[in-house]
Amino acid sequence: MQAITVQDRHAGVAGMTLRDMPHPHAAENDVIVRVHAAGFTRGELDWPGTWADRAGHDRTPSIPGHELSGVVVELGYGTTGLSVGQRVFGLADWARNGTLAEYTAVEARNLAPLPADVDHTVAAALPVSGLTAWQGLFDHGRLTTGRTVLIHGAAGAVGSVAVQLAREAGARVIGTGRASGRDRALALGVGTFVDLRTEKLEDAGRADVVFDVIGGEILDRSAALVRPGGTLVTIAEPPTVHPEDGRVVFFVVEPDRARLADLAARVRDGRLEPLVSDVRPLAEAPAAFAEHTPGRTIIRVTED
Repeated sequence: MQAITVQDRHAGVAGMTLRDMPHPHAAENDVIVRVHAAGFTRGELDWPGTWADRAGHDRTPSIPGHELSGVVVELGYGTTGLSVGQRVFGLADWARNGTLAEYTAVEARNLAPLPADVDHTVAAALPVSGLTAWQGLFDHGRLTTGRTVLIHGAAGAVGSVAVQLAREAGARVIGTGRASGRDRALALGVGTFVDLRTEKLEDAGRADVVFDVIGGEILDRSAALVRPGGTLVTIAEPPTVHPEDGRVVFFVVEPDRARLADLAARVRDGRLEPLVSDVRPLAEAPAAFAEHTPGRTIIRVTED
């Protein structure tokens, strides 16, 4: 099969190559998915799991990408809950070969059924952004109706989903980001938008939940914006500054089949729209890694 691979950790994007790779093997509780569309995270070439398995053994050449939408073509021993020919989407394991390939092996529990009327390219943009937004706001941030949430990067891939979910939950939303994202953030339901380049973050006011995707100085300054009893949630890095009278949570997104199904239903019903900026063929995946867009670039691997 054709796949994008990496072999030299120090080469970065320049070391990404389209090549022939062996067809994946379905281990116990796995399925083999013919990938129609795949998503990736630009920073994953720096992740340990891209280069080594869970035991620390080198596994190069490895295939990056961890989001996928496609069709089940093979079931591993003991696999239940999915069937051959079924449309699915979800997350591949961080320390196994990923989704920038024509076929990939995925644990069945990490996949959810995909409704027939949701396009593969939209579905492939949903797992990381959707699950990260949900887990950050509700599982870790404990956001409820009537509360205020401040979302950094409100017009970006994760932030834009978080804004939509928070608004539907009845929360008041403050958004931050670049000036170019102001109109989109306001259209999604942000009540107040702060341009981080030209306006003072502190003027945004205090919030019950602050959801950070940026890290660094912005994360440090955000601690002071958390109301007493509130929560600072970040996916960027372990924080060094804590709210004076509140909680702080750093987390990495986890697979969740039931939540994926719920997010897909929201997309199908028009209540949620993941931000897809571009769709590229598999051969252009290395170039897509090197570009920075406000939303997700999705790799079209197989035509429907």
